[in-house]
Amino acid sequence: MNLAAPASPSAPSERADLVTADMVRWLERAVIGLNLCPFAKGVHAKGQVHYVVSAATDTAALAQDLRRELADLATTPAEVRDTTLLMAPGCLQDFLEFNDFLDVAEAVLQELDLDGTLQIASFHPQFQFAGTDADDVTNCTNRAPYPTLHLLREDSIDRAVQAYPEAEAIYERNMEVLEQLGMTGWQALEVGASMSTTAAASPTPKDLA
Repeated sequence: MNLAAPASPSAPSERADLVTADMVRWLERAVIGLNLCPFAKGVHAKGQVHYVVSAATDTAALAQDLRRELADLATTPAEVRDTTLLMAPGCLQDFLEFNDFLDVAEAVLQELDLDGTLQIASFHPQFQFAGTDADDVTNCTNRAPYPTLHLLREDSIDRAVQAYPEAEAIYERNMEVLEQLGMTGWQALEVGASMSTTAAASPTPKDLA
């Protein structure tokens, strides 16, 4: 197993700070505030969420950043870093392109022989469930201010499921919470991106071969 990954330039400090602040606000107000994920509060309170702002402007660079962050998470003690949020404000603003990239992300996970050790979840500001309208508030369960890859430990997921055996009920509850909140209520949380996507994004992302 080769966990070595070349470093790539990080996002400029001012932009990275803004993106991270947006993500923390989203986590605190939406994910934790609405209890969309019962397991998020603990790792957030313990400072075990690692935020990384990618400077990538294409999929090749983002895959490189993903490779590095997966390797780092796998070799860092869970009590120091339980999970990683890799944000990509400079590319994959289109949800369908982002969705296609998830196949690349899974290939990177398998390439590092970390399938079964780590897992990749995802969030996107334009996320849309199949069969729903773009303005359907239930889509907000998987929306975040920026295209985001959420790197999780399988062990942590297993422990969470043991602590909350009816995990499938979380999804149903989230749908009910958001439907009661409504899109106006969601917007009132102010958990969107502070920085415009046109300022954050660069040219159209290139597909990996």
